[in-house]
Amino acid sequence: MGDIEAPENNRPRQTIVRSLLPSKEFITSRKGLLLLGEVVMSFISFVCFAASTAAAFVTAPFIEFLAALFLLFAYSTKFNERFKGFHWPLMDFLRCVSASIIFFIISMISVSKYLDGASKAAGVFGFITTIFFALDFYFIFNELANFLKGGDSSEEPPNTQGINTGILF
Repeated sequence: MGDIEAPENNRPRQTIVRSLLPSKEFITSRKGLLLLGEVVMSFISFVCFAASTAAAFVTAPFIEFLAALFLLFAYSTKFNERFKGFHWPLMDFLRCVSASIIFFIISMISVSKYLDGASKAAGVFGFITTIFFALDFYFIFNELANFLKGGDSSEEPPNTQGINTGILF
């Protein structure tokens, strides 16, 4: 009678909301910071391109913003570990390579062809975004190369020190 509801009723709602937010461990990692930078810079580039006379290029920053936002969500909630059929690092590598090339091209066109300030700002932010994507694909490439080297190292002959085979080379 007149009892105040227990505060434990809000607990399930908080865990649902908290499960949608990126984890602090991932956001503070190098990959998390790069993805967060890609999301922020892609959004800023999108807004600048939308406000400029170079609005024809607004699609590329928007698509890259959505792709980076999806991967930020997927990696931070470990969504990628549930789907083993996809090779996530390779898909991420291809996304970063294509995004850096596209951002570089549209930024060059925006800076050189259009004269308004918003187009120039979109070009400058596009160049900065290109650097974020290029850094990301560089780190992914190094991880993939190390992974492939590690896969080939299993075919090395076993260590034969201490075994006397009687054969001299």
